Amino acid sequence: MIIEEERCTTAPTLEGERIIMRAHQPSDFDACCELWAEPEVVRYISGKPSSRSDTWGRLLKYAGHWSLSGFGYWAVIEKNSGALIGDIGFADFKREISPSLEGFAEAGWVTSPKFHGKGYAREAVELSLSWLKRSRRFPEVHCIIAPENTSSIGLAERVGFKKYTDGVYMGEPTVFMKQSFA
Repeated sequence: MIIEEERCTTAPTLEGERIIMRAHQPSDFDACCELWAEPEVVRYISGKPSSRSDTWGRLLKYAGHWSLSGFGYWAVIEKNSGALIGDIGFADFKREISPSLEGFAEAGWVTSPKFHGKGYAREAVELSLSWLKRSRRFPEVHCIIAPENTSSIGLAERVGFKKYTDGVYMGEPTVFMKQSFA
């Protein structure tokens, strides 16, 4: 008898006070292109704005994470306007990184500068962490952040992440943080 592991194959919809987190849809493509072309968004990630092709690949990767891993990224939508705030969630990017993140969920978040400083990212990250904790898939979650990205480090600390080491990713210094669900 073959028993399949129970997992989500698409992002469940989560609702917060001011946001809805849902699976990315083809209709999100233009807003995602705008988000990922914003220099302020990519400054600490790749340093260069994403092309439309790169953004389409990212959306396919998001869907693939849910399909193959049972977790992934959500499109974060402002309830009042319907605007895309950003992309927030978890991944297993199979990174060549030191120390290794193999076997752990890696949290990540990007938000449009239009929504910075308004608490949307915190609301979305807390909602996603609550979902991951309830899923019981992982005893802890990790994130990596460029040391210069003090806003993102501050957000991580406010939602319960603690720094555990400094490491290197793609030749660059990287802060490693984690949060235990135990």
